[in-house]
Amino acid sequence: MTDSGAEPLLLDAQSVSKRFGAVAALSNASLHLRRGEVVALMGANGAGKSTFVKILTGALRPDTGHVQIKGVDRRVGSPAEARRSGLVPVYQEPSLIPDLTVADNLRLGDTDEAAFRHWVAELGVSDLNLGEMIHRLPLATLRILDLARALASKPDVLLLDEMTAALPTDLVEKVLKTVRAQADEGLAVIFVSHRFPEIAALCDRASVLRDGETVGDLPIEDGVEDRAVELMLGAALTPGQLAEDRDAHVPQTATGTPRLKVSGIGLGGKLTDVSFDLHPGEVLGVVALEGQGQDELFDILAGFRRAETGTLEVDGTTREFTHPADAIAAGLTFVPGNRAEALLMDRSVRENIALPFSARLRAWAGLPMKREAARVAEAIERLQIDTRAQGEVRRLSGGNQQKVTIGRWIATGVETLLLFDPTRGIDVRTKRQIYPLVRELAAQGAAVLFYTSELEEVQLACDRAVVMFGGRVVDIIDAAEADEPTLMRAAYGLPRNAPAEAAS
Repeated sequence: MTDSGAEPLLLDAQSVSKRFGAVAALSNASLHLRRGEVVALMGANGAGKSTFVKILTGALRPDTGHVQIKGVDRRVGSPAEARRSGLVPVYQEPSLIPDLTVADNLRLGDTDEAAFRHWVAELGVSDLNLGEMIHRLPLATLRILDLARALASKPDVLLLDEMTAALPTDLVEKVLKTVRAQADEGLAVIFVSHRFPEIAALCDRASVLRDGETVGDLPIEDGVEDRAVELMLGAALTPGQLAEDRDAHVPQTATGTPRLKVSGIGLGGKLTDVSFDLHPGEVLGVVALEGQGQDELFDILAGFRRAETGTLEVDGTTREFTHPADAIAAGLTFVPGNRAEALLMDRSVRENIALPFSARLRAWAGLPMKREAARVAEAIERLQIDTRAQGEVRRLSGGNQQKVTIGRWIATGVETLLLFDPTRGIDVRTKRQIYPLVRELAAQGAAVLFYTSELEEVQLACDRAVVMFGGRVVDIIDAAEADEPTLMRAAYGLPRNAPAEAAS
């Protein structure tokens, strides 16, 4: 590893903040790099990593703070400006245009072809045809091509944002070896990853974000995993404000025939051999850091995508979904993380809650029957939904909108509910209303699959938790054992229990 000594800073980001309306995505984020250093940028879901990366690469402008590159203040206004300043990113998703050839993409980016070919070979891809259409190439090859393009541009700072997530082991080793060798020759690297073994193999330091603020800068040494987890959780290591909700929740033991049985589901490089059971009356949590396959899993279960391998069984019968209507017909109902996808924003609260009662969308003249109207009114009262903006759901707060999405199933009943991060971006008071509602649905016989980006919610609402890492299920943990440090370690692919000396 390079000894930075008294070398001047190549990148210096200080006290960077960014708000989106009332939400503070970053409040006091800082990061510095010298030539030859590789620094891991770490943080739990929602810590602000993505926002910080977008600011550093010019996709967003900060509200306050400053970014210096090679000692010069930069107000980077676009990714192209960032590249001209010497900071070149490689993201998890390909940045190549799929309907063009490799050569066309090189010309668009003004990439030196000879340098590109050199780095492609160094990174382990042989016999590349520059005339090949991008959309015909496998994802792992596209990641290598993106990195080769970046290295060919001779950057001062290389930012790798989860780019190894889609790579097989042999290519990951090639990437880490190549990047480390370039760092030893003076390249500075920001490495965003959820994989501790990769961080340990490549990085000199780890910079940790929590709630939009830089809370630690750690050397890579023995025990860094446990210290990083502690910093990422912060005060969450002690009992929180929702302790009484946790005490009130008595996890249920799943028995009998599963409502939903997932066996060996695979999808490209995104999901591998995912298996679990979900029983009637159970709330099964799904825990994963960003990009670990949870989005693809829910898309498959909701009928938006088809699995390449494996089977789904609903109440003991094998089912294959080719369309969301197939999943709905099988009793699987999806509530997406983006509330706008689940609601008719120009319609009223009552119409949105009554939506499942209507067989056809033409029934907007009024609620179908008095009985359904009474059940809708009961759901509105029970959830304490603010109906002052009767005309349009869009005028409600985010918390009230989310209560509408869940309230329709309180009113109409549901067999299997797929909840994707249902409490994201809503206040604590509303969360405390949603947890018992989810548990009530389960008590009435529904099966609930509950992905959450907030680890504390597992013990507040769930009976068990499936933990995903790298597109695989790496652990299934009973709620009684699913405290936040345990879940965080599992979500980073670490052994469930920290060493005794680290926990003391």
